[in-house]
Amino acid sequence: MQQDEIWDNEAAKSYDTPGTGMFSPDVLEPAVERLAQLAEGGAALEFAIGTGRVAVPLSERKVPVAGIEFSPAMVVQLRTKVDEATIPVVIGDMATATAPGSYSLVYLVYNTISNLLTQEEQVACFRNAARHLSPGGCFVVELWVPELRKLPPGQQAVVWQSETGYIGLDTYDTLHQQVVSHHVRFGEGRQAEVFRSPHRYIWPAELDLMAQLAGFERESRHADWGGAPFTAESRSHVSVYRLLGEVSRRP
Repeated sequence: MQQDEIWDNEAAKSYDTPGTGMFSPDVLEPAVERLAQLAEGGAALEFAIGTGRVAVPLSERKVPVAGIEFSPAMVVQLRTKVDEATIPVVIGDMATATAPGSYSLVYLVYNTISNLLTQEEQVACFRNAARHLSPGGCFVVELWVPELRKLPPGQQAVVWQSETGYIGLDTYDTLHQQVVSHHVRFGEGRQAEVFRSPHRYIWPAELDLMAQLAGFERESRHADWGGAPFTAESRSHVSVYRLLGEVSRRP
Protein backbone atom coordinates (compact mmCIF):
# COMPACT_ATOMS: atom_id res chain seq x y z
CA MET A 1 0.00 0.00 0.00
CA GLN A 2 1.37 3.39 -1.02
CA GLN A 3 0.37 6.63 0.69
CA ASP A 4 -1.17 8.06 -2.49
CA GLU A 5 -3.35 4.94 -2.73
CA ILE A 6 -4.52 5.29 0.88
CA TRP A 7 -5.27 9.01 1.14
CA ASP A 8 -7.40 9.25 -1.98
CA ASN A 9 -10.62 11.18 -2.61
CA GLU A 10 -12.77 8.65 -0.79
CA ALA A 11 -10.57 8.65 2.32
CA ALA A 12 -10.34 12.44 2.32
CA LYS A 13 -14.10 12.92 2.08
CA SER A 14 -14.74 10.60 5.02
CA TYR A 15 -11.81 11.74 7.17
CA ASP A 16 -13.55 14.45 9.20
CA THR A 17 -15.83 13.41 12.07
CA PRO A 18 -16.93 16.79 13.48
CA GLY A 19 -17.40 16.76 17.23
CA THR A 20 -16.44 13.10 17.69
CA GLY A 21 -13.28 10.98 17.83
CA MET A 22 -10.14 12.99 17.22
CA PHE A 23 -12.36 15.97 16.31
CA SER A 24 -14.04 16.00 19.73
CA PRO A 25 -13.42 19.15 21.79
CA ASP A 26 -11.74 17.26 24.64
CA VAL A 27 -9.16 15.90 22.18
CA LEU A 28 -8.73 18.90 19.91
CA GLU A 29 -8.84 21.88 22.26
CA PRO A 30 -5.89 20.88 24.51
CA ALA A 31 -3.76 20.24 21.40
CA VAL A 32 -4.55 23.64 19.91
CA GLU A 33 -3.98 25.37 23.25
CA ARG A 34 -0.57 23.76 23.75
CA LEU A 35 0.57 24.45 20.19
CA ALA A 36 -0.50 28.09 20.46
CA GLN A 37 1.65 28.40 23.58
CA LEU A 38 4.66 26.76 21.90
CA ALA A 39 4.39 29.04 18.87
CA GLU A 40 5.28 31.91 21.24
CA GLY A 41 3.77 34.52 18.96
CA GLY A 42 5.49 33.24 15.81
CA ALA A 43 4.37 31.26 12.78
CA ALA A 44 3.67 27.53 12.76
CA LEU A 45 4.18 24.89 10.07
CA GLU A 46 2.22 21.63 10.14
CA PHE A 47 3.70 18.58 8.47
CA ALA A 48 0.92 16.41 7.00
CA ILE A 49 -1.69 19.11 7.52
CA GLY A 50 -4.48 16.95 6.10
CA THR A 51 -7.92 18.49 6.16
CA GLY A 52 -6.90 21.08 8.75
CA ARG A 53 -8.22 19.40 11.90
CA VAL A 54 -5.61 21.25 14.01
CA ALA A 55 -4.43 23.95 11.62
CA VAL A 56 -7.82 25.65 11.19
CA PRO A 57 -8.57 26.20 14.90
CA LEU A 58 -4.91 27.12 15.50
CA SER A 59 -5.18 29.75 12.78
CA GLU A 60 -8.35 31.02 14.44
CA ARG A 61 -6.19 31.61 17.53
CA LYS A 62 -4.28 34.18 15.46
CA VAL A 63 -1.28 31.90 14.91
CA PRO A 64 -0.06 32.17 11.29
CA VAL A 65 -0.17 28.57 9.99
CA ALA A 66 1.19 26.96 6.83
CA GLY A 67 1.31 23.32 5.86
CA ILE A 68 2.95 20.55 3.87
CA GLU A 69 0.70 17.74 2.67
CA PHE A 70 1.33 14.69 0.47
CA SER A 71 -2.30 14.14 -0.57
CA PRO A 72 -3.94 16.67 -2.93
CA ALA A 73 -7.32 15.12 -2.03
CA MET A 74 -6.87 16.07 1.63
CA VAL A 75 -6.02 19.63 0.65
CA VAL A 76 -9.21 19.82 -1.43
CA GLN A 77 -11.15 19.17 1.78
CA LEU A 78 -9.08 21.74 3.64
CA ARG A 79 -10.01 24.32 1.00
CA THR A 80 -13.70 23.89 1.87
CA LYS A 81 -12.80 25.47 5.24
CA VAL A 82 -10.11 28.07 4.50
CA ASP A 83 -8.48 29.55 1.42
CA GLU A 84 -4.84 29.51 0.35
CA ALA A 85 -4.23 33.00 1.67
CA THR A 86 -5.33 31.97 5.15
CA ILE A 87 -3.42 28.69 5.33
CA PRO A 88 -0.96 28.19 2.45
CA VAL A 89 -0.05 24.56 1.70
CA VAL A 90 2.83 23.01 -0.25
CA ILE A 91 2.02 19.65 -1.86
CA GLY A 92 4.85 17.23 -1.16
CA ASP A 93 6.57 14.76 1.14
CA MET A 94 7.05 16.09 4.67
CA ALA A 95 10.54 14.54 4.78
CA THR A 96 11.79 16.60 1.84
CA ALA A 97 9.35 19.33 0.74
CA THR A 98 10.01 22.91 1.80
CA ALA A 99 7.63 25.75 2.62
CA PRO A 100 8.69 29.37 2.21
CA GLY A 101 9.59 31.37 5.29
CA SER A 102 10.88 30.61 8.75
CA TYR A 103 8.85 29.28 11.69
CA SER A 104 9.00 29.22 15.45
CA LEU A 105 7.05 25.94 15.55
CA VAL A 106 6.85 22.84 13.36
CA TYR A 107 4.49 20.10 14.46
CA LEU A 108 3.27 16.60 13.57
CA VAL A 109 0.12 15.29 15.22
CA TYR A 110 -1.79 12.03 15.59
CA ASN A 111 1.01 9.57 14.78
CA THR A 112 1.67 11.01 11.33
CA ILE A 113 5.46 10.63 11.42
CA SER A 114 4.89 6.86 11.41
CA ASN A 115 3.41 7.18 7.90
CA LEU A 116 7.04 7.44 6.78
CA LEU A 117 7.92 3.77 6.40
CA THR A 118 11.71 3.79 6.81
CA GLN A 119 14.03 5.02 9.52
CA GLU A 120 15.89 7.08 6.92
CA GLU A 121 12.72 8.96 5.96
CA GLN A 122 11.87 9.60 9.60
CA VAL A 123 15.33 11.01 10.31
CA ALA A 124 14.99 13.16 7.17
CA CYS A 125 11.70 14.47 8.55
CA PHE A 126 13.46 15.74 11.68
CA ARG A 127 16.11 17.39 9.56
CA ASN A 128 13.45 18.97 7.39
CA ALA A 129 11.78 20.37 10.49
CA ALA A 130 15.10 21.86 11.56
CA ARG A 131 15.56 23.51 8.16
CA HIS A 132 12.25 25.33 8.59
CA LEU A 133 12.79 26.53 12.16
CA SER A 134 14.26 29.80 13.33
CA PRO A 135 16.99 29.44 16.01
CA GLY A 136 15.49 28.19 19.26
CA GLY A 137 12.30 27.01 17.58
CA CYS A 138 10.66 23.74 18.49
CA PHE A 139 9.43 20.59 16.78
CA VAL A 140 6.46 18.81 18.36
CA VAL A 141 5.60 15.17 17.68
CA GLU A 142 2.48 13.34 18.87
CA LEU A 143 2.98 9.58 18.59
CA TRP A 144 1.63 6.32 19.94
CA VAL A 145 3.71 3.85 21.93
CA PRO A 146 3.97 0.41 20.24
CA GLU A 147 1.93 -2.09 22.22
CA LEU A 148 4.27 -5.04 21.79
CA ARG A 149 3.88 -6.06 25.43
CA LYS A 150 0.36 -7.20 24.53
CA LEU A 151 1.66 -9.69 21.95
CA PRO A 152 2.00 -13.23 23.35
CA PRO A 153 4.39 -15.57 21.52
CA GLY A 154 3.08 -16.44 18.07
CA GLN A 155 0.44 -13.67 17.97
CA GLN A 156 0.82 -10.75 15.58
CA ALA A 157 -2.30 -8.65 16.22
CA VAL A 158 -3.46 -6.31 18.98
CA VAL A 159 -7.06 -5.08 19.25
CA TRP A 160 -6.75 -1.52 20.51
CA GLN A 161 -10.39 -0.47 20.30
CA SER A 162 -13.67 -2.40 20.17
CA GLU A 163 -17.10 -0.79 20.33
CA THR A 164 -20.49 -1.03 18.68
CA GLY A 165 -19.99 -0.86 14.93
CA TYR A 166 -16.21 -0.57 15.07
CA ILE A 167 -13.07 -2.64 15.69
CA GLY A 168 -9.54 -1.26 15.47
CA LEU A 169 -6.57 -3.61 15.42
CA ASP A 170 -2.88 -3.49 14.56
CA THR A 171 -0.87 -6.29 12.97
CA TYR A 172 2.85 -6.18 13.74
CA ASP A 173 5.93 -7.24 11.79
CA THR A 174 8.47 -7.01 14.60
CA LEU A 175 11.39 -8.05 12.39
CA HIS A 176 11.01 -4.96 10.17
CA GLN A 177 9.41 -2.65 12.78
CA GLN A 178 6.29 -2.33 10.64
CA VAL A 179 2.63 -2.27 11.63
CA VAL A 180 -0.62 -2.12 9.66
CA SER A 181 -3.63 -0.49 11.30
CA HIS A 182 -6.99 -2.02 10.37
CA HIS A 183 -10.18 -0.02 10.94
CA VAL A 184 -13.30 -2.15 10.52
CA ARG A 185 -16.73 -0.45 10.52
CA PHE A 186 -19.92 -2.47 10.30
CA GLY A 187 -23.66 -2.29 10.86
CA GLU A 188 -26.37 -4.88 11.42
CA GLY A 189 -26.00 -6.60 8.07
CA ARG A 190 -23.25 -8.75 6.59
CA GLN A 191 -21.29 -5.95 4.98
CA ALA A 192 -18.28 -4.27 6.60
CA GLU A 193 -15.93 -1.50 5.51
CA VAL A 194 -12.19 -1.90 6.07
CA PHE A 195 -9.61 0.89 5.98
CA ARG A 196 -5.94 -0.06 6.33
CA SER A 197 -2.82 2.06 6.71
CA PRO A 198 0.85 0.97 7.04
CA HIS A 199 3.24 2.53 9.54
CA ARG A 200 6.75 2.22 10.89
CA TYR A 201 6.55 2.29 14.66
CA ILE A 202 9.12 4.24 16.67
CA TRP A 203 10.15 3.77 20.28
CA PRO A 204 10.40 7.01 22.32
CA ALA A 205 14.15 6.51 22.81
CA GLU A 206 14.63 6.05 19.05
CA LEU A 207 12.68 9.23 18.42
CA ASP A 208 15.01 11.09 20.80
CA LEU A 209 18.04 9.83 18.87
CA MET A 210 16.51 11.01 15.59
CA ALA A 211 16.10 14.42 17.20
CA GLN A 212 19.75 14.51 18.30
CA LEU A 213 20.91 13.66 14.78
CA ALA A 214 19.02 16.71 13.50
CA GLY A 215 20.37 19.08 16.15
CA PHE A 216 17.49 19.04 18.65
CA GLU A 217 17.30 18.33 22.35
CA ARG A 218 14.19 17.05 24.06
CA GLU A 219 12.53 19.73 26.14
CA SER A 220 9.57 17.73 27.46
CA ARG A 221 7.53 14.55 27.06
CA HIS A 222 4.00 14.09 28.38
CA ALA A 223 1.33 11.45 27.97
CA ASP A 224 -1.10 13.91 26.37
CA TRP A 225 -1.56 17.52 25.31
CA GLY A 226 -2.78 18.45 28.79
CA GLY A 227 0.57 17.65 30.37
CA ALA A 228 -0.17 14.33 32.11
CA PRO A 229 3.02 12.51 33.20
CA PHE A 230 4.49 10.05 30.73
CA THR A 231 4.84 6.62 32.36
CA ALA A 232 5.54 3.01 31.39
CA GLU A 233 1.78 2.55 30.98
CA SER A 234 1.23 5.52 28.64
CA ARG A 235 -0.19 4.58 25.25
CA SER A 236 1.00 7.75 23.51
CA HIS A 237 3.13 10.81 24.07
CA VAL A 238 3.59 14.43 23.05
CA SER A 239 7.30 15.21 22.73
CA VAL A 240 8.71 18.73 22.37
CA TYR A 241 12.18 19.16 20.85
CA ARG A 242 14.07 22.45 20.90
CA LEU A 243 16.47 23.36 18.08
CA LEU A 244 20.01 23.89 19.38
CA GLY A 245 21.79 25.52 16.49
CA GLU A 246 22.86 25.62 12.87
CA VAL A 247 24.19 22.04 12.82
CA SER A 248 20.63 20.82 12.32
CA ARG A 249 20.34 22.61 9.00
CA ARG A 250 22.63 20.24 7.14
CA PRO A 251 20.81 18.20 4.44
